[in-house]
Amino acid sequence: MTGARQDGTAGYGARSGRASLGGVASGALLAGSAWLGWPSEAGASTLEQLRPFAPDAFSAFGMSMVVGLAVFSATTAILYVRERARWAQREAGLGADLNSAIARAEQAEVFGSTEDQVVVSWDSPSAKAQISGAGDFLLVNGARVSPLAFGSWVAALQVKALGEAVDLLKSRGEPFDMGLNGRDGGFVEARGRAVAGRAVLHLRDVSETRRALLAAEQDLARVRGIHQRLAALMDASASPSWLRGPQGELVWVNAAYARAVEAPSAEAAVASGAELLDREARAKAAEARARGESVSVRAPAVVGGDRLILAVEEKPTPGGYVGHAVDVSELEAARADLVRQMEAHVRMLDRLPTAVAAFDARQRLAYRNLAYEKLWSLDPAYLDTRPTDGEILDRLRTERRLPEAGAYKDWKAQRLKAYHAIETTEDWWYLPGGRAVQVTTSPNPQGGVIHLFDDATERFSLESKVNAMSRMQRETLDGLREGVAVFGSDGRLRLSNPAFATMWKLSPGFLEGMPHVDEVVTLCRLLCPAEEAWSTLRGAIVGVRDRREDHASRMLRQDGSVVDCALAPLPDGATLLTFADVTDNVNVERALTERNEALEKAARLRDDFVHHVSYALRSPLTTIIGFAQLIGEEIAGPLNPRQRDYAQLILRSSGTLLTIINDILDLASIDNDELQLELETTDVAALVASAARGLEERLAETGITLRQTIAPDAGSFVCDAKRLRQALYNLMSNAIGFSSQGQLVEVHALREGDQMVFRVVDQGRGIPADLQGRVFDRFETHTAGSRHRGIGLGLAIVRSFISLHGGTVEIQSRPGEGTAVTCRVPASRDAVPDAAE
Repeated sequence: MTGARQDGTAGYGARSGRASLGGVASGALLAGSAWLGWPSEAGASTLEQLRPFAPDAFSAFGMSMVVGLAVFSATTAILYVRERARWAQREAGLGADLNSAIARAEQAEVFGSTEDQVVVSWDSPSAKAQISGAGDFLLVNGARVSPLAFGSWVAALQVKALGEAVDLLKSRGEPFDMGLNGRDGGFVEARGRAVAGRAVLHLRDVSETRRALLAAEQDLARVRGIHQRLAALMDASASPSWLRGPQGELVWVNAAYARAVEAPSAEAAVASGAELLDREARAKAAEARARGESVSVRAPAVVGGDRLILAVEEKPTPGGYVGHAVDVSELEAARADLVRQMEAHVRMLDRLPTAVAAFDARQRLAYRNLAYEKLWSLDPAYLDTRPTDGEILDRLRTERRLPEAGAYKDWKAQRLKAYHAIETTEDWWYLPGGRAVQVTTSPNPQGGVIHLFDDATERFSLESKVNAMSRMQRETLDGLREGVAVFGSDGRLRLSNPAFATMWKLSPGFLEGMPHVDEVVTLCRLLCPAEEAWSTLRGAIVGVRDRREDHASRMLRQDGSVVDCALAPLPDGATLLTFADVTDNVNVERALTERNEALEKAARLRDDFVHHVSYALRSPLTTIIGFAQLIGEEIAGPLNPRQRDYAQLILRSSGTLLTIINDILDLASIDNDELQLELETTDVAALVASAARGLEERLAETGITLRQTIAPDAGSFVCDAKRLRQALYNLMSNAIGFSSQGQLVEVHALREGDQMVFRVVDQGRGIPADLQGRVFDRFETHTAGSRHRGIGLGLAIVRSFISLHGGTVEIQSRPGEGTAVTCRVPASRDAVPDAAE
């Protein structure tokens, strides 16, 4: 090809113009013939034959031939190079695999020679067996036999089965595994396999392995039995137990664990990984396991719906972890209760007024309460250093707070002997400043002593005061005019005064013997045989009652005197009896009662007289009014001006008198419950206007202005219009009577909730505070400096009529500022008493 390329090049150089294309074609043709294996002479002759046509033939066809051959040559060359590289790479890989196989074969041969085994292989069923390796199990009577002579080294019962298995392996490639018993008592493992088209029989002596396996099986059975017994023991335990794997996962739990986590079985608890402890306790346990340490925690857990405190112990083992939990809830509760009791005792001791100090066996201060610090004024910081008993005594002596002793060392040594005593000792310390302290020293069973310092100074002072008070009370009781006797809970007399003995004529010697209440009552009955009264007193003193209550009674003695008896239970179960001679008071009371009854009878007679007189006057007065009206209207004849004025005066005076008589009769009807309300729906504005209409002449004469203020929502309500009109008339008339010329009287009517309110306000003289409570009483009249005169029935009528409607009347007044009277009546029919009936 190189030569052809050179020839082409020479031809290309000898020509020019159009002949150049022919040179290229010639070169390509020669190159292609050389690559195809053509002889160079054939290529040259072909070229020579085509050369005369080159100028024309090579113009198109030659060009395509050259390009095609060039592309074909290049593609073929590339494919050749690639294929050659691939085969070279494959050859190198096969060489490496061969070397590796040889190395593995050599390694297997070396490995096989180290064990007591034999490998027999056949390339085909009819091929000769290839045997490698040696085994002591082939030694029979000192001579090595062929491994294929099964009858010479295999037990007779297994020879046939082994031969059939080998035949099937060689003919069909069927694998097998058999355990063979050697004639020498050993064990041989036979394995047949088809490997790479060859039948391979592997024989290995497993006698030692078998003996080890049997021993292991025996050990396993023994361990399994122990495990089953331990598992049964753990299942019978009421405390949860468990085993964990190396990663902390549950691998076994007992029945108590399953019950604690509410799992149906132990296997289900393991499968679900149910944990007994809460997240915080599990995290601590996981940290301890990560460090390879034992876990010992007390954590809360919910077991069977109950919240318990469990003491958890988990220890590492070669294969994981073993854990156990014990319910210590009661122990924790008892411990917490003990702590609370100790704290309560400490708080109680701190509140005690008695100073307490406990010293241990080394005579050092172990505990003191606040009273101890306060009693001896010792610095708490100093006491916190736990000084010894002797050091504290020395400090107190230096500060002159101990009793003065002539030989302090002997006194101190005597005090410290208490640490070796077995009995409690008591002593009194009389300290400077007049204080007295009772010191009680008790040996502590655990060593040391407990000192109790009771400051008795105040107690001595109180005893002195109590004794003085008792003497004063004794003298006070002796000086009382009332008889006093105190009976104890056992019914015996504990205390009495001379007045008691004198009143019931009891001897002092008898009373000093603390007689029983029955004995006292027996003697007292001689002067006052009031059986019921004495039985009541006796039952209150010695009887059994649910409640002890005060009791009072009056006794009439045979000598005509009257005695008031009062019984009062005392806190200590005793009973106090007092007897007061009230004869004079009773006589005065009787006189007053008789006088009061006489006055009431006179008042009734007066009222009856007034009522009868009123009824008697009403008829002639009506006649007088009628004739006065006839005269005033000049029916009987004309009148001169003076006669006309007299007629009007008679009418006015008669009208006033008739009003008074009607008021008296109305009050009498009210007193006798004979007045009945005539209820009807009444317009508030019309009611006020009709009441004011009768006062127009008085308003004109006095120059007083009457202003009516009716609230827009007043409307109408249910009432006896006649009675309320009369009440409002009386209120306005009274306000006008106590007002001066030019002043203003206001009448207000408004609705407040379910009540109708009428308020009459004047600017008059006002009413003093001491008279305001009596202005509504009958026949109470006070002019208060005005010219108004009345018999005192107007406001009494107002209160009576308003009360009949179920309402109330209020008065507010100050002298010089006027008076306001407010009447409140129910606005509904149901609230009026007569309507409700």
